[in-house]
Amino acid sequence: MADKEFEPKKHGRETYVEYYGNFVIKRPLPKLGDEARQMWLMKQHKTKSVSDAVRAIGNPTYNIPEMYFVHDGDMQVLEERAPGEPLTAQLYRKLSKRQQYEVVNSLGQFLVDINESQPIGEIERYRIAGEIKLDRLNNFIENKMSRWFTDAEVTFMSEIRDAVAQFEYETCRAWSHCDLNSGNVLYDADASKLWIIDFAEADYKFIYRDIFSPVAVELDICRRVYDAYTKFHNRERYQMPGVNNGMVREIMKYRVIVVLLRRFVKAADDLRMNPTSPKGEQNNLEKVVFMRGIMNDIRACQARNSR
Repeated sequence: MADKEFEPKKHGRETYVEYYGNFVIKRPLPKLGDEARQMWLMKQHKTKSVSDAVRAIGNPTYNIPEMYFVHDGDMQVLEERAPGEPLTAQLYRKLSKRQQYEVVNSLGQFLVDINESQPIGEIERYRIAGEIKLDRLNNFIENKMSRWFTDAEVTFMSEIRDAVAQFEYETCRAWSHCDLNSGNVLYDADASKLWIIDFAEADYKFIYRDIFSPVAVELDICRRVYDAYTKFHNRERYQMPGVNNGMVREIMKYRVIVVLLRRFVKAADDLRMNPTSPKGEQNNLEKVVFMRGIMNDIRACQARNSR
């Protein structure tokens, strides 16, 4: 019988992985067409280029797996296997105070390093609504939400939608990871080491996006990560106000709300107007509970940042 460690396993929507001790071999899923396979390969080359650049900085407070090669001929990638577990809120709460401090410190230093690894853009106005599917959110609120939610809840979400649609702030572009969720930030509690993976989405995005990222929101460490960032960034290249600055608090509030709204919209897309099975009805019930939880999180975010 084959060793399960060496059997290909589906990883995400596009990739098979095989684990060999401390190494990972990645290949595109066979079902992908030629164009999708070429796109997959381009992502791997990009990941190697970006991760190599950040690794070259040599900051010992965080770790990035080394990609040894991207073999175009047979669509194969050899990569160092990052130890640890996804950095979820459940894992974070189990860590010692010292380890929690190291996580925040490491994230702050990583974000400064990747932002400053390429030129920083000029200050410009940025409208945050472009980061969510506002048309889908609007359609759900106006045409569907009242089927499962109270009038007060519909009114609340309408007000949040309108506030997000209008909010803008001054910032500048910087080279960013762009996908900092708990699946791409791993923590090895035994070794007290943080690992950052998956740089395929890296791009020039506006500063604050990665600082107030999904993983920072899930761990409820946005203020602490921002505070760490402001200690390490190059003040001669660009200015970052202190964490208690009024505009920073507004930016943090809306950035957190955008992370939560993305989850809300995704759950709304899964709701079925007329489920045809008990499983479909149960799915709707679970989604509604989940979405009410998100609304409570948005209220809590507003309360924290209005003090």
